[in-house]
This record gives sequence, structure tokens and C-alpha cells, in this order.
Amino acid sequence: MAEPLHSSQPKTFPVKPKLKPKPRTQNQTPESKYWSSFKNTQIQNLISVPSLTFSPSSPHPFAAAHSATVSIYKPQNDPLDSPTTTITSFKDVVSSLSFRSDGRLLAAGDLSGLVQVFDVGGGSAAARSALRRLRSHVRPVRFVHYPKLQRLRVISAGDDALVKVWDVAAGDSPVMELRGHRDYVRCGDSSPVNADTFITGSYDHTVKLWDVRVGDSKPAIEVNHGNPVEDVVFLPAGGMVATAGGNSVKFWDLISGGKLVCSMEGHNKTVTSLCVGRIGSGSDEELNQFRVLSVGLDGYMKVFDYSSMKVTHSMRFPAPLLSVAYSPDCKTRVIGTSNGIIYVGKRKIKEEEIEGRVSEKSLFWRIRPLEHTEKKVFRPSHFRYFQRGQGEKPSEGDYLIMRPKKEKLREHDKLLKNFRHGEALVSVLEGKNPGNVLAVMEELVSRKKLMVCVSNLDAEKLKLLLVFLRKYCTVPRYSGLLMGLARKVLEMRVDEIRGSEALRAHIRNLKRSIEEEIKIQQSLQEIQGIISPLLKIAGRR
Repeated sequence: MAEPLHSSQPKTFPVKPKLKPKPRTQNQTPESKYWSSFKNTQIQNLISVPSLTFSPSSPHPFAAAHSATVSIYKPQNDPLDSPTTTITSFKDVVSSLSFRSDGRLLAAGDLSGLVQVFDVGGGSAAARSALRRLRSHVRPVRFVHYPKLQRLRVISAGDDALVKVWDVAAGDSPVMELRGHRDYVRCGDSSPVNADTFITGSYDHTVKLWDVRVGDSKPAIEVNHGNPVEDVVFLPAGGMVATAGGNSVKFWDLISGGKLVCSMEGHNKTVTSLCVGRIGSGSDEELNQFRVLSVGLDGYMKVFDYSSMKVTHSMRFPAPLLSVAYSPDCKTRVIGTSNGIIYVGKRKIKEEEIEGRVSEKSLFWRIRPLEHTEKKVFRPSHFRYFQRGQGEKPSEGDYLIMRPKKEKLREHDKLLKNFRHGEALVSVLEGKNPGNVLAVMEELVSRKKLMVCVSNLDAEKLKLLLVFLRKYCTVPRYSGLLMGLARKVLEMRVDEIRGSEALRAHIRNLKRSIEEEIKIQQSLQEIQGIISPLLKIAGRR
């Protein structure tokens, strides 16, 4: 029979319950979206890449050092696997690269101590032969740099702890040699506002500011990073520098004489390289904001906003990172790894941004202040307040209830807790820690189980006890308990001792130790008898 059209009971539809809430991802800040907009491509089949640098002149090609080769790539090319220029006139591993301010010359230093200058503006054929070969370092060169405001000078430093200034046009000998460092010099940078000043960082934990107008080897300013310095860069205004060493990046104010402004420990391992990146491509400096990019052996790239002293973005790569560079036109970011891969991140520039007619909606690179982009704090009256999760940090007025940490018990403590007294005594005797042995023995005495444990020891375990008694029964801290225990052991186990030659040998050693201690005590009493009258006479005076 068919159901009636109008039933008295309402129709029900089963609904599958939601057992797990849907995960909510934290909204990205505008700056995170900006750095995530770089699409990564890889240049593979290289060897470890210790140095990367961009040409200051358009179209801003970048040079990469890998093994005894320098390859120059143009980010506009697709694919990037084939370099436009390859320089192979090196006898050892290339460690540092630097373009001249006009982008026509490239300076490179290698581990043989040689600094070479190449003409990379005249085509690939001209770049294969060096214009200058500057040989004065007797140990590997780790740092080569063309000053930003000076085209004729080249600065180099290396494992000989020397910093040398070269006049490329004058000749093959350095015009200045600075000897202020006491260990390997690994990095440096030139001032963006003064052509005569530059900084160097060394494994002696110091960063020194040099002035070429001063003839001696005394630095103008010296700061101590606290770790071997891996990299150092000037910030765009020229009054501050950022240094990398250990797992920290520190910012120093040179105008105030080298005052530490801030220290950021965002990395888990050693920070290997730093560079300064600019957000925005307009000509108005107020619209442009600068960030410090750092990479480390933990595989992370961190972006620091040094105006608010915060980490604004972080990205993980699957290998230790050795070098990082950022193009002046804000379109390309390159990162070199220890396994021979270069990660090239390229960002497309919108047409409105290029023409300079950027509306307020399309100005995605104009980053708002960080205080406006922080996560919203929910109050107890809001429903999402009760679904915040374990990752939520407490606010200032919250009362924290901490779980007590579970104590880790040692092996003998676990055995005592389970009333396995004999095993506890054997375990602590094998550990050879006299303090723990005495503590266990005192606990067994309080439980009236020490003599029971001693009577149940077999011949091998009894040897351990006799060896311990021979070593520590004459120690004043332990003699009160151990001398009585030794007498009890002899009384209880006399039959086993007489029947075993090894046990009799331990007893003889024990007797010899006690006799020596008795002789020492008698000698001390004789000395005390001689000294006491003298002290009394001295006290009367």
C-alpha cells in the first residue's frame, strides 16, 4: 500500500557527522605573498656554489662560482641551463666574485691566492682571458670586491689574515696592505655613501671598518660578533651594517661607534651569506623598503625587516645553502647550495608597475606596517576563541598552567622502585660512581636489606664489591659506612673467600690499603704533636 501524501511524521535525512574540524591555514601577510610570488627554477649539474653576484647594469646578469669555473647567466633566458659566458682560466676553486659598478669587469679570487679581472662586457670570447692577474696572497683568497663608488680599486682578503687594496690600472702590486685581523678574513663590503671606507669580517670574531685615507693598519671602528664572521653587508643608508656568524644575524650602528642594535637568531645552524633586497621598483625611495636576506646550513632563507627588527618571511630548501643574491631590479633572487644546484626565483612585473601608474589596489609590493598585519586576537566572547589550537601563543594577561616535567630515573633508581635490591646494588657497582654507590647502600641500610644483598652475591659480583671497598674504604667521606661493611663481608663470606684465590687477592689488596692508611694517620698524628706546642707558643705572643 502506498504511503499517504501528507504524513504526520516529518521526513528525516541522515547527515554524516564531522569527526574532525577542517584545518585552517594562517592567512599570508602581503609581504609573504610578495616573496612567495618568486617562481623557482633550478640550474643543476654544478658543484658547490660558494659565491653569487648580480651585475649592477641592465639587464642584470648574474655570475656563479662553482669549482674552478665561473658561469654567467641572463635571467631573461628560458631555459637557464646554458650560461651565456663560461670562464675556465682558473687553476683552483673559485671562492669569490664581484662586478664593477658599470658591469663591464668581473673580479674573481680562487684558493690558489690569485685574483683575476675579466672583461665580461666585450663578449664571451674576450672574457676567457684575464685582463689582470693580481698575485700577492700566499694563501687562499676568500673575498674579492669592487667598491660601489670606485671603479679603479679592487679589495681582496684571504686566509693569510691580510686585507689588500689594488689599483687595477696602476699595476700588479697592491697599493695598501692592512694587517689588523688575527685569523682568516672571509667577507667584506664597501660603503654605499663613501668611496674610501669598507668593512671586513674575519674568523677572529671581529668586523673592522677601514678608511683607505689612513695609511696605517688601525681600523676606524671594530665590533665583536661573538662567532666566526661568515658574511657582512652595508645597509643602504651607509650608517649600519649587518653581520652573520654562528646562527645569528646582528645589526650594528656605525654612526654611534659600533653599537649593537639588534641580534636575530632565526637560523638553527650557521648563517653563510647575506644580501640586501629591495621591495618595489619605483624611483621614489619612500615607496621602496629594504630587507636583509640570509641563508644558512639549515636550508632556510630568512627575510629580516631591520626597521621593525622582525623576521617577515621564511622559506625552506632541501640542501644546505651557501650563497644568496638579489637583482637590483627586484625581479630575480638566486640561491646557491652545497650540492651544486642554483635556485633562481623570478617574479613578473605588472605593466602598471613598469609604467609608474600603479593604482592603490594593484600596488601589491607596497607593504603595510607589520603591526597592521598581525594575527587578530580573539576574545572569550568570540566562537573561534575556543578553537585556537595548541599553536596559539598566550597573551599578557593569561595564566599559564605548566605540566610538571617527568623525571628520568636512573637504572638503579628504577630497580629500587621495583624492590629489586640485589640488582640495584650490582647495577650501581658496575657504574663506578662512588656517590651513587653510597646513596644506594644507605637506602638499603634504611630498608634493612644491605646484608641480605651482600649474602646473595655470587663470586663475580663479590669481586666488584671488594674492588670498590679497596678503593674507597679509606676515603674520609665514605669510611664510616664502608669500614663496617668490609668487616661484615669478611665475617659473612669467609668460606667463599678461603676457597677462591681471586677473592683472597682482593682481600690482600684491601688489607694493604688499610695498613697504608694507618701509617699515614700515624705520621699525621706525629706531625700534629710537633706543631701543636709551636702553635701554642705563637698564640701567647
